[in-house]
Parts: sequence; structure tokens; C-alpha cells
Amino acid sequence: MEECACLCSVGSSQGRRCPQKRQRPAEKAVADGKPALAPAEKHVEADAAAWCCAGSGGVASSMPPPPTPHCLLQDLPVEMLVEIFASLPGTNLPSLAQACTKFHQILHTDSIWRRCCREEYGVRENLQNLEIGMSYREVYAKLFHPYRHILGLWQLDHFDRTLLNVVVDGLCITGWRYGPSLDTHVDDPMHFKPSFRIRLTERKSATVECMEGLNSRPHHGHILIEKDRFTTLCKMTDHQAGSLTWLWGGQRWVLVKEDSLTYRRLYLPPSHPTTSGLFQYNYDAFGLQIAMLSFHGKYARVTRVTGTAKALEIHLMRRIQLRDGEIFRNFNELSRVVQEIDEQVTGERQQQQEDGTEESQDHGWQSPAKPSVGEFGAAAAEEQPVPFVLPVGVRSRLHNYPRTCRMCFYGVDTVTDTFFEFTFTSRLPGVFILFDENHFGFIWLQAEYFFLYRRVQNTFQNVEAPSPQAFLEMLKNIQSML
Repeated sequence: MEECACLCSVGSSQGRRCPQKRQRPAEKAVADGKPALAPAEKHVEADAAAWCCAGSGGVASSMPPPPTPHCLLQDLPVEMLVEIFASLPGTNLPSLAQACTKFHQILHTDSIWRRCCREEYGVRENLQNLEIGMSYREVYAKLFHPYRHILGLWQLDHFDRTLLNVVVDGLCITGWRYGPSLDTHVDDPMHFKPSFRIRLTERKSATVECMEGLNSRPHHGHILIEKDRFTTLCKMTDHQAGSLTWLWGGQRWVLVKEDSLTYRRLYLPPSHPTTSGLFQYNYDAFGLQIAMLSFHGKYARVTRVTGTAKALEIHLMRRIQLRDGEIFRNFNELSRVVQEIDEQVTGERQQQQEDGTEESQDHGWQSPAKPSVGEFGAAAAEEQPVPFVLPVGVRSRLHNYPRTCRMCFYGVDTVTDTFFEFTFTSRLPGVFILFDENHFGFIWLQAEYFFLYRRVQNTFQNVEAPSPQAFLEMLKNIQSML
């Protein structure tokens, strides 16, 4: 007896045997009392049976399935494409315009570029109301796109350093130079004055205007942009006298001709822990200085980013017990504790030199994204504040310092001075005092002097490092200038 090999509703390995005899279609029709099918009808029935069998898990049909309908991007309505293109970064649109003629025409729609200017650069001005005779596409292509790499915070590449904040001001790009006045308080916001601006003229081309000098009237200038640095050029001669108002060389005024100034990119440290960032402090009688606090595993660093060279290294593994703040009331006891820790650190380094296990000079330049950083922030937040008073005999320019603190650590202040062509570096131990997220201090024991650092209240854009390695490389560049 022949058996049916047709698979119904199951796979080939689970087919059921049909107990009926295999009958030809004509024989089955006669047995059922139906007339035999014509040849054409036989093909129709066979095709239907094949599709039914394939759909139920049986033997697949040799006929190809119907084509799947698909839609190309250029087939979408223009209104939908405008919305899609407006949601993309403006830097991707030029290459998209080269895809086809339709995309090229759509990307002339000014609403797309208006959204790019607003979302990427914060432009809120209405060009129609300003009547400047140009489109948002021209503003983006001739101003924002070619000069986007200089937006952010910069440091003057000179031994007398200052900060430059380059921002978008409406339909201009302005470089604001940090210039504190002599009566500026540590709690005041940072003071900036314009150094240059880039704007679109009636010729519809971006023009660089220098705003330095005694008269501060805008005049023609140039900007040369390189990777992580740029240079401003100007031929005016009165800049040399203007430099005396803001450059200080530690022991003497420095006369610098400002017809060519080069700036290096400055990144801010990660916001975790929240105690890191930029801080202001009074270093001398000639105004405020700016320093950066960053954390690196077992160490924290206070790197001076304006003025003369100065670096402070905090050993987070060398904590000083506060004992309810009583240690601050006795300067001799505080000095003794710090001196003991300093001797231990010096002895350990000498032993490492003898054993050949000395840490490299960059032992503190570790990635800021370390677990100990988060642990430090959590520990500082959980610490109960204790009373703080300046030890008797310790001087300070400020007397409105916080009256409670949370943690203290051993630190070393490294000061580099240049006298004529000679450079001197001093290593001076002291006490790093963490008051709260916005204040910390340092007691310079040898000079019996206290410095108070307060967090900068200004906010900055485009200051995030692309990677931890880029941030460390920036710190090393600053270190090389010390």
C-alpha cells in the first residue's frame, strides 16, 4: 500500500502517515461522484494545493514569493524631508546635498538652517527683522561652520597666561579676555572684556576685527586656526602699551607686543566629583587668579591657569585628622603633623629610588575617571563639618572664609619663578582644606599664609574634553609651561 508523504501543518520530520490509498485526481473525483477536472483546472488546483502546503509548513513551492514593496528616501514628500533634514547636525547637511538634485534643492530651505543656528549655536535673532540681506544658510556656512572650532575656553600660550572665552554673541563670534580689576573680590564673577570679534559684513563674508589696544576701536585682524590652538594677528602698534594693564610677571611688569597671540585649548575637568572645576583666589596684590581643581586617583591637583607658574599637589591618601577642629588653634602642632607626613613622603620616594620602583614624574597624571574619585566625593559629603579658625600668626588677605570644614590633606605647593634667564622651583608643604563644594583653602606653612579658593560662578560652553586622554594631555601641556 502506498502511503501519503504530504506534510500537513508540521515540519518534515514530524509528518503523519495517511492511512488512505493514494488516488489520482480523476479516480478520487469519480469516487466522490464528481466529474473529472479539465487539464487547465488541474493546474489551478495543483498551484493552490502547493501554496496551501507551503503556508502550513509543508513542502515549499517552487514559485517565488511576491516582491516586498519598499520606499526610497527621495520618494518621501518634501515637507517630511524638510523635517528630517532639520533634525540632523548642520555639519552633515553639505554631504547630504550631494546625494541627489532633489536633496540639493530641499537643503536651500532656510527653515532647516534656522533650526541649525538655533539648536547648535543658540541664535534667536530673526534675520527678516534685522534686514541684513542674507539667509540663515549663509550665516551658518560663512560664520558658524568655518569658525566652530574656536568656540570654548582658551589659555594664552605664554609664561604670563590669561583666559579667553570664545562664544556666539547673536550673529557674531566674540573672544572675551579675562581681565580682573584690582578691587575684584574672590566672590565676584569673572570679568571679561572683548579681544576680537568675527561678524558678517555687507559683502556677506566673515570679517575678523581686533578690539585690543588703548582706544579699543575695532580694526582689521586675522585668525589662524590649528588643531587645539589658534593665533590672532594684528598690525596695530598701540597693543604694546595696552599689555601693561593686564600682564604681570611675578616680580616685574612684562612688556609684550600683542600683534601675534597664540591660545591653547582649555578643557574643564569632569563634573564628578562636584568639587572639581575652576576657582578664583587672591595670590598677590595685583588681582585675582584662576586655578583648576581636578582629581586623579590617589592625588588631586590645583593647576594655576592664569598668571605665573604654580601647581599644588594634594595627597588624598595622607589625610590629617581634624580632632573637632582643635588642630587649627595650635600652629606649631599643625606644622609638626605636616612635617612628619612630609618626611614620610620624602623617605618613601628615596626608598623607591634605591629599589628602582620610583613612580614616574607624572605619577599624578592619571585618568580623572577613577573609582577613588567617586569615593572621595561621597566621603566628603558624608563628613560632618567641624569648626575652622585660622591658626594664630597665619595671615590672609580675606577674612570672610567659611567657619567650618570637612576634610584636610597633606599637600605640596610647587612654585616656579623666573629671574632674568634663571628658573627656580620651590617645593613647599602645606595643608589642603576642603570646606564644601564651592570653597577650599591651602595653608602655606613656610610663609604662614592662607589662600582661599572659591568656585567660579560663570558658566562656559564647549569645554568638555572629548576623552580623558585629551584632558590629561592638556594638563601636561600646562605643566610643561611651569
